[in-house]
Amino acid sequence: MNRMDKLRQLLMNYIENREVILGATASNPRDKEKIQKLRIRPVLKREELLYQEERYVGTKVYHQNLRPEGLADLLAGAMTTDFRQLELETERHKVTVLVSKKGKATVREREKALQECAIDFSHNRQKQYILPQDEPVPFLVELGVQSAEGKVVKAKYDKFRQINRYLEFVRDILPYLPRAGGRSLKIIDFGCGKSYLTFALYYYLKIMNQYDINVVGLDLKKDVIESCQALADKFGYDGLKFQVGDIGSYQNDTEDVDMVVTLHACDTATDYALAKAVKWNARVILSVPCCQHELNRQISCDALAPILQYGLIRERMAALITDAVRANLLEEYGYDTQILEFIDMEHTPKNILIRAVKKNHMKYHKGTEKQEKLAQLEALLRISPTLQELLKEVELFR
Repeated sequence: MNRMDKLRQLLMNYIENREVILGATASNPRDKEKIQKLRIRPVLKREELLYQEERYVGTKVYHQNLRPEGLADLLAGAMTTDFRQLELETERHKVTVLVSKKGKATVREREKALQECAIDFSHNRQKQYILPQDEPVPFLVELGVQSAEGKVVKAKYDKFRQINRYLEFVRDILPYLPRAGGRSLKIIDFGCGKSYLTFALYYYLKIMNQYDINVVGLDLKKDVIESCQALADKFGYDGLKFQVGDIGSYQNDTEDVDMVVTLHACDTATDYALAKAVKWNARVILSVPCCQHELNRQISCDALAPILQYGLIRERMAALITDAVRANLLEEYGYDTQILEFIDMEHTPKNILIRAVKKNHMKYHKGTEKQEKLAQLEALLRISPTLQELLKEVELFR
């Protein structure tokens, strides 16, 4: 057995015995132009132990995650071809590998003293989510995200993270949702769908923070609405109502709307929801747009022709421009607007959230520099966004 086979066998023994490798650094490269350093550290991803590889090449660092069974071959191969020194530490052992200029390898393993065996997983400390991971939340159990004991179902962990990420955005706008005023806060959720996030919003504001609220969830699918209403009734969520309806034709029975939510409303449906929010002077708008086709059909610019000829690039550029124009238009109408990442790009490319908050110091003014620049952009790209036309209609009634 050669020395690298010994190293490989050591690592396989650790892995088979479930002895966590706390860290490893391969250094003293044989060819600095090829690679300078290799580091390994454990990470928890969706409750699974993986090892993250950090590969230093020139001025760049490359990362990838690998399963434990792939670690032995990776490190043994790296020490065979790329490095002369390896320092590795597990829960109970320390390993040093040295390779001479003539290629002779020395592998030393020693058992750690008892006082050295304390494990610090502070870098992998469990994330503190707004909704608890270890106690049941009724609607999450009913929707299959949690077990009856409160454990997050592994296949639904991405959904659990998405729900909590959404609530983080809601938490940030709580100062703009006053408790006082002698009336319930009204929230309208356009295109609520199966309503994971609608239930989460209600639970967070009403149950966890004791806000006096009325939430209306609106969607076109009758069977989905009936199912959601039955669930709200089952849990006694009296302030949560679901209705079958279209965003464009929906009429509010009062002008007092405090918050408008529109998540994944397709194409210009988002524009209709945003326009209604502005008309009602909603204090807060949360919007995750979807399927921005309108400007993709319109956009035409000679200077950008070499770029726009590629369908995928054109589609993505049109989507980003659509949401940037929407954000600018909301600012024109007195909203402090941000474009934020909703969830990781690895889960969906539709991950942009527009968050707009009505602030007293921001007023609507015609003929501002922002409007002029936006008009120049629209002329350059030859676009006419639906939201702009809808907001002109809103302005007529002011």
